[in-house]
Amino acid sequence: MAAEKETKAFPAAASTRVPFALALSALAGCADSIGFLEFAQLFMSFMSGNTTRLGVAVSLSDWGNVTRVGSTIALFCFGAFLGTLLAAAVGYWRLAVLLGLQAFLLCVGLALPRGPEEFPFHAYPIVLALGMQNAVLQDEEGRSLALTYVTGAVVRFGTGLANLLLGHPAPSFWIQAPLWAALTLGAIVGGLLHSRFGESAFLVPAVLAALLAVIALAMTLVHGDGPLVSGTKSPTPDAAATAPPVV
Repeated sequence: MAAEKETKAFPAAASTRVPFALALSALAGCADSIGFLEFAQLFMSFMSGNTTRLGVAVSLSDWGNVTRVGSTIALFCFGAFLGTLLAAAVGYWRLAVLLGLQAFLLCVGLALPRGPEEFPFHAYPIVLALGMQNAVLQDEEGRSLALTYVTGAVVRFGTGLANLLLGHPAPSFWIQAPLWAALTLGAIVGGLLHSRFGESAFLVPAVLAALLAVIALAMTLVHGDGPLVSGTKSPTPDAAATAPPVV
């Protein structure tokens, strides 16, 4: 009989994963809302919305917007790509490293020139940071929570409720509604912050990312490769603590 494959999750314990997931979803909603208002309705993390805008721009032969939105989507994808490679390279230090980089990038955007409308240089570090965020809570198989977008969370919650009535609910569906609520609350806060502070409002999600990075660093130094930071034979990334292990 073949040996069971042990898959590591970061972190393995739901007591760490769930609070981090909710905080990161709120951070993404906040940054996306600020960016949407600051950069003429350009989404920082919601690439479904940007994809629709890209299609409309192509249909209208609006090539300036095609370049602006298309480059944003490409950079977000590169952020997810780069974040996954960095996470694999640093192992169980990934929470502290990726969150620290995210905080740095959210601040860098404020220091860059605005650039032409077709290439919003000042938005690119923020988009890159939010793309990288999706690698923070990945497991070794590449599965993760939907931290920067809500379509998947809404679908999983709806299907989870239906499967609950049918008698075979997925153990992971319960977290989807809180994730949606956290991102929505973050977007509300981001809108309020932008109305008061303008582009400088990005400092708020930057400070949150830095705070989470410090917490993650302290946890890693204290617990090392323990279940609060990393662990094997863990539940699926969005599962309840009682879910069966991934093998």
